[in-house]
Amino acid sequence: MRKEKDFLGTVELDDSFPFGINTMRAMQNFNFSDEVMHPSIFKALIEVKKACAVSNLSAGILDEKTAEAIVRACDMIIKEHINAPLNPYQGGAGTSMNMAANELIANYALKIIGKNYGEYEFISPLDHVNMSQSTNDVFPTAVKIAIIRNIRQLHAEIEKLLNELQEKEHQFSAILKIGRTEMQDAMPVSLGQEFGAWAEGVSRFRWRLSKALEWIREVNIGGTAVGTGINADSDYLRVIASELRKVVQEPLSVSRNGVDGTQNCDSIVEIMGLVKTGAVMIKKIANDIRILSSGPECGIGEISLPSFQQGSSIMPAKVNPVMAEAAEQVCLEVISTDNAVAHAVSQGNLELQQFMPFISHKTVHAVTLFAGMLPGFTKMISGITANVEKIRSYVESSTVIATLLAPTIGHERTAELVIEAREKGVKIYDLVIERKILTKEKLDRLLTPEVMASPGMPVIEE
Repeated sequence: MRKEKDFLGTVELDDSFPFGINTMRAMQNFNFSDEVMHPSIFKALIEVKKACAVSNLSAGILDEKTAEAIVRACDMIIKEHINAPLNPYQGGAGTSMNMAANELIANYALKIIGKNYGEYEFISPLDHVNMSQSTNDVFPTAVKIAIIRNIRQLHAEIEKLLNELQEKEHQFSAILKIGRTEMQDAMPVSLGQEFGAWAEGVSRFRWRLSKALEWIREVNIGGTAVGTGINADSDYLRVIASELRKVVQEPLSVSRNGVDGTQNCDSIVEIMGLVKTGAVMIKKIANDIRILSSGPECGIGEISLPSFQQGSSIMPAKVNPVMAEAAEQVCLEVISTDNAVAHAVSQGNLELQQFMPFISHKTVHAVTLFAGMLPGFTKMISGITANVEKIRSYVESSTVIATLLAPTIGHERTAELVIEAREKGVKIYDLVIERKILTKEKLDRLLTPEVMASPGMPVIEE
């Protein structure tokens, strides 16, 4: 065991514990659940610390031996995928996360120079690792880096989904089917047009995500406590942005107004809103797919989904639309997260956003959850097949054929045909042929996407 001391007292820590007293206090104080802050945030925070050490060395305020040990420690932590063991619901605007990074880096650096954990007189978490910094500039900077990276992954998965939807649009373009408005039969569309409409919505979401990456690249590094840059060396401030860009490989820029960059998180609200918009679109698609595949014998059943797993413990051979259901639940989580993040940001007080741990964790969690769900959803889209015979039977049974006739034979006569077909339990299609209103050949030529699902007035005279 080793003892570490701060102004609050002394804490005993296991010699193998690579963090320090502040991390242990946070672990004890915020022991609410098994959740931990998303690892991509802590990784970005370690990278920020590395850039800060290099900048302090460049400014001549951190000696070369210490700076080198800190940089090597950061590289080791990233390589080992270490995350802070801290609950995301924590007070202090991210101070616990910052201190966890400081202590972990300092202890790794101490080992590098041949010292033991906790011998902070040689390399200090605060005097050396945290030099020229505050939680209030390094933590929000790390958060934005993590969001950028996870948004990029979401964008890549959306691109794959879009490609599959467009492939289905082309594959199903010649299949005429009944459209539905307010869950009732409406004029026909092609099955490809339905998939094409979904593709357009996903395409807009892809575009929004690409723009979102531009909007969140402004970080408040160098602002320290309240955005003024107090206690940050001027030479450090001159190089920190360029060093940070080198480390994280992202085209970041420094806030034009440091105070604004420290106290306001509206850019994260905007990002979360865009992600929510995409979740709304995907949820609608998933719900439509469940409706169109319902049955298979006693529902709409126009499309069939690939089978992923057994659907019932009591009903043999039952298969459920599990990937669509899972996607909808993920989308509900994303939608609710947007509301939670917006409310949290609106509660920020004066010079600082005190709920930054909650905001950052919820945002990154929602984005990564969304991105993680999409491969399975895309796989489901890829495996969809059309039940052509059932689709055709719906078209032939529907009164849409009568709607096609109405401009020529009149609304009242058309209505009589519809009523007769319903009373006799026959298809409008068969009745039109029986009454010799149109020949079968002519009617079949009309019942195509090129005629029924396109602009213009179909010519029906023989």
